[in-house]
Amino acid sequence: MERVTLLPPTVLSDGWIDPKFLPQGKDKYYIRNRQVKEPTGGWRHLHSEEIERLVKNNNTASSWDTVWVTDEFNPGMIKDNKFYGTVRIGRVSNGALQFHDLRLPVGITNSSIHSCDIGDDCAIHDVHYLSHYIIGAHCMLFNIQEMAATDHAKFGNGVVKDGEPEAVRVRIEIMNETGKRQVVPFDGMIPADAYLWGKYTDDTALQERLLQITQRTTDHHRGYYGEIGERCVIKNSSIIKDVKIGTDCYIKGASKLKNITINSSNSEPSQIGENVILVNGIVGYGCRIFYSCTAVKFILGNNSNFKYGARLINSIMGDNSTISCCEVLNNLIFPGHEQHHNNSFLIASVIMGQSNMAAGATMGSNHNSRANDGELVAGRGFWPGLCSSVKHSSRFAPFTLLAKGDFPAELDITLPFALVNNNVAADRLEIMPAYWWLYNMYALARNTRKYHARDKRITKIQNIEFDTFAPDTMQEVVKARRLLELWTAKAYLKATNTTRTDNSEATLIEMGRKLLRGERKSVESLNIVGEGMENSRREVRILKAYDAYHAYGDMLIHYAVSNIMNNEACKEQWKDIRNFKATNTDTEQQWINLGGQLVMECDIDALRRDIRNGTLDSWEAIHNHYNKLWKRYPTDKLRHALNALCTVLDTDRMDDEQWKLALAHEERIQRYIGEQVFLSRKKDHDNPFRSSTCRNSEEALAIFGKADDNSFVKQMREECAANIKKIEQLKACL
Repeated sequence: MERVTLLPPTVLSDGWIDPKFLPQGKDKYYIRNRQVKEPTGGWRHLHSEEIERLVKNNNTASSWDTVWVTDEFNPGMIKDNKFYGTVRIGRVSNGALQFHDLRLPVGITNSSIHSCDIGDDCAIHDVHYLSHYIIGAHCMLFNIQEMAATDHAKFGNGVVKDGEPEAVRVRIEIMNETGKRQVVPFDGMIPADAYLWGKYTDDTALQERLLQITQRTTDHHRGYYGEIGERCVIKNSSIIKDVKIGTDCYIKGASKLKNITINSSNSEPSQIGENVILVNGIVGYGCRIFYSCTAVKFILGNNSNFKYGARLINSIMGDNSTISCCEVLNNLIFPGHEQHHNNSFLIASVIMGQSNMAAGATMGSNHNSRANDGELVAGRGFWPGLCSSVKHSSRFAPFTLLAKGDFPAELDITLPFALVNNNVAADRLEIMPAYWWLYNMYALARNTRKYHARDKRITKIQNIEFDTFAPDTMQEVVKARRLLELWTAKAYLKATNTTRTDNSEATLIEMGRKLLRGERKSVESLNIVGEGMENSRREVRILKAYDAYHAYGDMLIHYAVSNIMNNEACKEQWKDIRNFKATNTDTEQQWINLGGQLVMECDIDALRRDIRNGTLDSWEAIHNHYNKLWKRYPTDKLRHALNALCTVLDTDRMDDEQWKLALAHEERIQRYIGEQVFLSRKKDHDNPFRSSTCRNSEEALAIFGKADDNSFVKQMREECAANIKKIEQLKACL
């Protein structure tokens, strides 16, 4: 088979769609004519004097009859070009365009144009091959080697066009290297969609319907032109093929952009920089992609950064995320992910947002298995420490912090807000539950505000829960308290060499509850061992179980009362809330992190059913359903919080006495939060090594300041004082 074929010159102007793929009565430009808005006054043929001027300016055309212009056409601005096929040129003024330091005259010079529509007052210079593109007004195209669209262009969407085999469909193999959780991308896909598709792989009817729905997102007919939105600037780039670009996008020095959609707008412009390679993907609004990055089979969420030589393959990254200097393969990453270091590695995982991968972190080593079928699932707030290594398959509760180290076996960490340490000297795994609450309140309190502040999205499709204390984290806290009760009872029986006839789980939990609510010394002396948390025979030691148990209780109280204080509807519903009756079904209801939006499992099941039976028959309808659940979420969240409060207070109904107790606890908790935010920050300032690089205390003060002067410390003290006033107001209503 010849790789290069000699064809007649007519192919340069006539070749486009194979006639067998054209609907009856349609020509090869019928889709192009739908894509282009005809200018005011319409198109016209060139006048003879205009053709003469163009020829004098060293322009050629396969036929001047197929070059169309408007009445505001200046042939003097068109020089040294070759035109093939039907080319339509909008207004050409005797002016110039400027973007930053780049100034170019309006017009077209030294370019080869094949069947394109060019908008008003564009500056197109040194574009060596420009084929089958629709270019918006006021665009600047400078020094581009190849920019073309094929008749079967899909612009990153995982669809097949007429006459194409199923094998050409683009699929993103998320969550697992085997491809068994693959999803089909489309413009507008969000992590919620990917999780719904990739997680419920056993629901074959759902899988089939989602594929059908996705195929319908894009017209299956051939013949769509590439599009460049208005006011785009593209310069010094090599290959741009089958790319759709929104308005106001800036591309400089790109190496290869192929089969992608770049969403961009005047309010959320996207930027792509030097030596970037993007193939088979979707770029969200307001993204910034720079400095030799490579992405293949990918989706980047809105307001995300991708920089400094990072590699992103077979992965979906949620909104408000940053990946740089690292390798990320086969992942589904929820919004708010941070990964900045060249020697960090993330593979075959679901990272559920608000996460941070430290330098040297290696998540997903496969050397403990004979196949590449392992997975890693981490709840919100996952933070592996420096040079930490974790094996497949592992699971982590929300806000797990891994201390530096190589973890030798698979992990299933069921205690949230925990510090996990591999104690090599003692040959055991150590877990300190509620570590964040006990020892780093500054970071914990700042977490919610930090992610709110980073959310610069204007286009918000993915709904996101930023609050640290939310149904997903608090349901794990409720479970963790039961585990601590169970393990404490077992440790007590072992320590006292006690034999009981009734060793049922319920009995042990009741015993552990009494121990943990009794005197501290009766628990501190126990060797409490976690169960099922590491795939090994070595001991899993639970540290500071007594403190963690009470910290978890305070978290649940804080979660419930904060929801009441921050929920405007509660002011009118206070009477009903005061007489709230717990419902066990809500207490036991599992909450799912659906790409950043928290949804009850029963609602997920109903959603899947409605997709299967055709009630929801488009991604737009599915997204609208997400939004309906999001509107209901504050009510669902409040009910969950009140049930959690009943659990921690051991009651099935709230009355005035119970509320007095809860509000008194919350007042104490607010004072604790304000003080601990300051103290956890003050530890840094009190560290003598912190100032060891300074000549004297004055230099240290100038560099590091005082903990009291920290803006966030001040803010939290003010907020805690305001919340205490709200608590006093609630007390007065009892």
